[in-house]
Amino acid sequence: MATDFSYPDAAAKAASNLPKEFDPEKMSLSMGPSHPSTHGVLRIQFELDGEIVTKADPVIGYLHRGDEKIAENMTYNQFVPYTDRLDYIAPLANNMAYAIAVERLAGLEMPPRCQAIRVLTAEMARVSSHLMGLGAYGIDVGAWSVFMYCFEEREKLYKLFEELTGARFTTSYTRIGGLTRDVPEGWTQKVDAFCDQFLPILEEILGLLTRNKIFLDRTVGIGVISKADAIAYGLSGPNLRGSGVPNDLRKDKPYSGYEQYEFDVPVGSKGDCYDRYLCRGEEMKQSIRIIRQIVKNFPGGDWYAKDARKIFAPPKEKILTSMEELINNFMIVTEGPQMPAGEVYFEAENPKGVLGFYIVSKGGGVPYRMKIRSPSFCNLSILQKLCVGNLVSDVVSILGSLDFVMGECDR
Repeated sequence: MATDFSYPDAAAKAASNLPKEFDPEKMSLSMGPSHPSTHGVLRIQFELDGEIVTKADPVIGYLHRGDEKIAENMTYNQFVPYTDRLDYIAPLANNMAYAIAVERLAGLEMPPRCQAIRVLTAEMARVSSHLMGLGAYGIDVGAWSVFMYCFEEREKLYKLFEELTGARFTTSYTRIGGLTRDVPEGWTQKVDAFCDQFLPILEEILGLLTRNKIFLDRTVGIGVISKADAIAYGLSGPNLRGSGVPNDLRKDKPYSGYEQYEFDVPVGSKGDCYDRYLCRGEEMKQSIRIIRQIVKNFPGGDWYAKDARKIFAPPKEKILTSMEELINNFMIVTEGPQMPAGEVYFEAENPKGVLGFYIVSKGGGVPYRMKIRSPSFCNLSILQKLCVGNLVSDVVSILGSLDFVMGECDR
């Protein structure tokens, strides 16, 4: 019996695996999921006419971890470390958004000092996140020095995070009803000193790019997102504001005392890669402005809600001296903070955009259902339209300008 050992050539085999809408006469190119410019495990399947992208099919899910289902099998406080791993470049901001969502379910109001510390750490996380995004963007377009400058400043912030939380990266600092601990003595003065030295360095970093001919050629007029498209695709954060939409939840729906602080919302005009870069650069300056206001008028008082007896663990000295408080602590740790039945949705203005938590409770210490609205997932939805008509090399600039993180996209 004759055996046919013939195999299709590589091009024919690749064409047979293409989605039906792809033209087999054009070149198919897979970018990622292990490509340095996809900023994580993102894969984009391109159809190319020469070097021009005619179709783009983003493929996500390589990092999928099922955080929402994990949340439904643990207590509210136990899920705090998992929020660190959503946008793992800004864990302090994730902690804050999640804690406020649960506190609104419980009907808790945080004292001024707790609110101030949360805003302070969230704005520090915003600066850290934008530094990371700007440094990585610099490497994408060939500006190595920018990356080194950004990482040096980010390292200074990480030292402050470590002094406050005991961890550099995944901080798990916030708790339902308060914080893990109060700020250490002299820490706010160190934060103020960081702000003083950071602004001149930030101007120097931005000066390396803002009028750089190569950077302008790579970003101006590239990846233009119109106002209508930005709204229709659910974009948020600097990607939305870069298209001329002045939407910022810190101004529009203030939370945790943001209404007390003076700051501006940077808005772009063209909606291209360059505008998104300018917005993030200005946002860092505005975050420093907020931080300085907090440090100058740092409130005293409690850093946790005293009326949250069955939600927030009692102080250590009370646990060691009172049987009632010891039992209360045991119940909170083993059964979780006791929440009323109901549902809540809260969204915060994170560095990448709007991070939202929808929680359904049937009572008790474990959420019945949880849904996370991650900004990176929504921001990436426009890639199918945004990449078409651009060169393959322009796609690298577009991806860097969107500044996404796959940890929260593949939540």
